[in-house]
Amino acid sequence: QVQLVESGGGLVQAGGSLRLSCAASGRTFSSYAMGWFRQAPGKEREFVAAISWSGGNTRYADSVKGRFTVSRDNAKNTMYLQTNSLRSDDTAVYYCAAVRLSHPLSIRTSKDYDYWGQGTQVTVSS
Repeated sequence: QVQLVESGGGLVQAGGSLRLSCAASGRTFSSYAMGWFRQAPGKEREFVAAISWSGGNTRYADSVKGRFTVSRDNAKNTMYLQTNSLRSDDTAVYYCAAVRLSHPLSIRTSKDYDYWGQGTQVTVSS
């Protein structure tokens, strides 16, 4: 069982930055590939970024590529999402998720994850 808690969201002006964190419970965090998703009001939850359990592979949605960076610290059981050059269309609730994948470079971009956090609100004002 893995419990996930997001933090770091808030209100920021367009062009600003936020660093989101996802803290995981349990001693097997390093066995889980992780992902960030977001959901804006009235829209489907969408993929943002993913990272393999080794940290050696990452992938991003086209809409955030070059602006967002996903990373993890397995010693701290924490994943991060550095968000830069934020735009109004980045406004959403951001969720982290975990899935157990065997290969150290495997990642998942679909919503088929085993565990989800409760989300953290990011609001970008123009």
